[in-house]
Amino acid sequence: MNDGNAKSLKDLAKAMGDIDFAMLTTRAEDGRMTSRPMSNNGEVEYDGDSFYFTWDHSQMVKDIAAEANVGLTLQGRKGLLGAPPLFVAVEGLAEVIRDKAAFAAHWNSDMNRWFKQGADTPGVVMIKVRAALVRYWDGDDEGELTP
Repeated sequence: MNDGNAKSLKDLAKAMGDIDFAMLTTRAEDGRMTSRPMSNNGEVEYDGDSFYFTWDHSQMVKDIAAEANVGLTLQGRKGLLGAPPLFVAVEGLAEVIRDKAAFAAHWNSDMNRWFKQGADTPGVVMIKVRAALVRYWDGDDEGELTP
């Protein structure tokens, strides 16, 4: 049910900034859907594009090379003390970026946990997901946005 107070992309971006992880879903070569947790960099303002770092040799990168349509799911707020949880589902197109100069705008020191040499770690790549459709559910409010 939508109470008529539809969220803007800016409203949703603010709420998404508090979510630590997203699940990124790709389609495997055999047709199966495969999801894995990815660090959601809340320090980067969301404008419909999401950025994640991974290893170039990963199955996820192979999946994206074969099929660029991906999904992201995020869940925020625990629903404690009467606050409803926030759910976000994104349908989008992914691309793998190997240009280390492009990493700087999306890198933060928390990534060093996985990539010991920072953005210069050999084999690290960035995945950009450009949203085609964003759906959200926030208590009684739900809606769709097209960035």
